[in-house]
Amino acid sequence: MIVAGFTACDKLLPKAPDNTETLDGPIEGLSPEQLDRFLRGDAAFAEVFHTGNGLGPIFVSTSCASCHPSDGKGHPFSSLVRFGQNDSLGNTFLAQGGPQLQHRAIPGHTPESLPSNAPHSLFLPPSNAGLGLLAALTDLQILGFADPMDADGDGISGRPNYIAPPVFFVPTFIHQYNNGKFIGRFGRKAAAIDLLIQTVNAYNQDMGITSEFLNTDPYNPASGSGPGDGVPDPEISRTTIDDLVFYLRTIKPPTPRNQGDTEITAGKNLFVQIKCGKCHIPSWTTGVSDIQALSNITFYPYTDLLLHDMGPGLDDGYTEGGAMTSEWRTPPLWGLGLSPNSQGGEYFLMHDGRAHTLRDAILLHGGEGQDSKNLFQLLTEEEQEQLLKFLESL
Repeated sequence: MIVAGFTACDKLLPKAPDNTETLDGPIEGLSPEQLDRFLRGDAAFAEVFHTGNGLGPIFVSTSCASCHPSDGKGHPFSSLVRFGQNDSLGNTFLAQGGPQLQHRAIPGHTPESLPSNAPHSLFLPPSNAGLGLLAALTDLQILGFADPMDADGDGISGRPNYIAPPVFFVPTFIHQYNNGKFIGRFGRKAAAIDLLIQTVNAYNQDMGITSEFLNTDPYNPASGSGPGDGVPDPEISRTTIDDLVFYLRTIKPPTPRNQGDTEITAGKNLFVQIKCGKCHIPSWTTGVSDIQALSNITFYPYTDLLLHDMGPGLDDGYTEGGAMTSEWRTPPLWGLGLSPNSQGGEYFLMHDGRAHTLRDAILLHGGEGQDSKNLFQLLTEEEQEQLLKFLESL
């Protein structure tokens, strides 16, 4: 009877997706204690904030998961607006609510409006898959691909975005100090040095959640500082933040699919041939990490984590840190083919989701990507389809 019951359930329940078809889940090699911590971080990632547990008073979203569904890319509806800086000298709109617009508010408070004439840009939430492997790389490894003066004359001049750290930042052996600043590697403009900074800022700027690191609620300057949200600060514990950072560090990397397909193999060769791999560096290997599962791992993110001038077509007139307005961090391409799963069934690519197909995204490349775009256009239609099929397999 028991066997019959299980058989009946097999017929009723949907089949679980293959591990290669999802972006969420833990990296292989975690201990039972680390898996427990991963699950605590996963729960923190899914926690929905409200007026009773600290939301706001102004905010963008109510949970991490609402912007990064299943740890994938977000939808334009969950995008955020950054504003107030148009050069490397800093944000001149901090007194008017910069650098992030909180366009929602709890009852009794007024959401922000974008100040007139403020330089700004729309940022689509990126995928979280494989972040821990990128975080485990050393600054020296990243600098190994930097060529700010284009000394090799290949038209590619990637450079790091050096960021002044917040007071709570604690450098480790992977970081290189440079005149009071450190290399940023996360975010559209590479403005976050590590995942703790990224997490603390997201709690505060996206959801209005205070912590021991940032203990003041965001407020709307146009309405005065106000009484806050009425929930005692800090609104989230250090333990929860540490668990969430651990979760982000140990999400599995995307697994390439259908690698035996000859069309995909041909597309992979074309990817190198038209120089896409100059910025989208295919593979990296980590060194020693405090998490054994991240140590000495070769992985395939297709990024150099550096800033590149992408030309006037992608110049929104807004920037962060020392980046120019036309410079963007090379986004990792791994997991690209799974993007529609978290974006409502279709593609929203580039920093603001303006590209709706992989072909559109390639054709939006300018500046340092112009040469590769031109070479793509010179490929035959069959070759272009092979390259697109390769990108979909990542």
